[in-house]
Amino acid sequence: MFMALSTAEEIGYGVSPLKTNHSSNFAEFCAATTFDQLPDTVRHEAKRGIIDWFGCAIAGSQHATIDLLMKGLSNFGSARTVPVIGRRERLGPLEAAMANGQIGHVLDFDDTHMDGVVLHTSSPVLAALISTSHLSAASGRDLMTAYALGFEAGVRVGKSAPNHHDGGWHLTGTLGSIAAGIAAARLLKLDARQTVHALGIATTQAAGMQQNRGTMCKSFHAGRAASSGVIAAVLARQGFDSSEEIVEGKKGFSRTYSATTDIAAFTSDLGDRWEILSNGYKPYACGVVLHPLIDGVIELSRCGIDPAKIAEIRLRVHPHAIRITGVLDPQTGLQSKFSLYHSAAVAFLDQAAGLSQYSDERAKAPEVVSLRGLVSAYADEAYRRDEAHVTVVTHDGGVHEQHVHHAKGTRANPMSDDTLGEKFLANSVPILGEERARFLLAAIWRLEDQADINELFALAHGRE
Repeated sequence: MFMALSTAEEIGYGVSPLKTNHSSNFAEFCAATTFDQLPDTVRHEAKRGIIDWFGCAIAGSQHATIDLLMKGLSNFGSARTVPVIGRRERLGPLEAAMANGQIGHVLDFDDTHMDGVVLHTSSPVLAALISTSHLSAASGRDLMTAYALGFEAGVRVGKSAPNHHDGGWHLTGTLGSIAAGIAAARLLKLDARQTVHALGIATTQAAGMQQNRGTMCKSFHAGRAASSGVIAAVLARQGFDSSEEIVEGKKGFSRTYSATTDIAAFTSDLGDRWEILSNGYKPYACGVVLHPLIDGVIELSRCGIDPAKIAEIRLRVHPHAIRITGVLDPQTGLQSKFSLYHSAAVAFLDQAAGLSQYSDERAKAPEVVSLRGLVSAYADEAYRRDEAHVTVVTHDGGVHEQHVHHAKGTRANPMSDDTLGEKFLANSVPILGEERARFLLAAIWRLEDQADINELFALAHGRE
């Protein structure tokens, strides 16, 4: 006996409309927002984020992972019109988005939003915008507007799905796709209906699993997200549609990707509260939850403690630090970026946690391996994600302690403009040369005066 389908709920496979209009309202906001409506603080933070990302991408462009990616992408036959940051090659718009997104994230040195959602927003968003700018003319003001709105999309959707990270998803892959789709839609100047469809097309492509931390796939998630965002915006421009309740719907993102939901967080205070203002920048080339303990270890190392006399390095951290960066014995540089044991060891021995501290060679260095065996970690639910307490115990009974309330580079302990510029130059000068790197830095600080952003992107292209 067959049961007749009699309700809209059954006919719609559980996706009958809620008519709450969260996705549509958000799309209307994105389509209508202009550069002149951005607060001065948002414009300034957009420049800071773009400066930081370009430096990280230029430094990452020479990584061995990118060499492999470029060899693979060379098999595709798209018209090669879009520059690849820090390299001589050009690729088609989708492949370039994939390459530039992975380049920006491969060193794990790029910005991180930490206000409720741990998201590397800039890599998928800016990589998507580089490709999109080759499909439609855009100015520096257009870039800054699209970039800021991409932040709104990625972070706000993430906040609507509070348990998303706990489900094993890598947010830079999932939320990054959404952020890139909205940013690309804004750069293409899509109307509200096209924008909500771009949101839906981007969201249905959301993917990326935390299981791939420490592998080449982790940074690939950012590139895949960028490419997905470009596809979403271009298809929506052609009239390709999607659900208009992709975030809040009964089978939408928030309910599918999270055990709990907070749909109101998606659209509350739109235009009054800007997520880009909570962005953080990394002084260290590793997982952001490691940064407070690195700050503490470096401070204790500067006290002159002899490494040979250390009996234990004891870390008290937020539980996420152990869950996300608990690799005990990393064998590669990529794995070491997710090891609090390795990070504590190199921070003490080198008083640094830069690019060279997370190389394959340093991961296997005998003195590092020996010291990280003395590191122990304890989770404290009361700690913030940017907080840590470090204790170094020596064989003679000495106890040395350092408490870090807010890690460097976070909203509560921000990186200055000058320090951000120094980081950019340190990352980019070895690839671009000092004159070109400084010219690019100055051009981004004057971004609102740039008539054609492709001229800006060309400055970051590898030297011929």
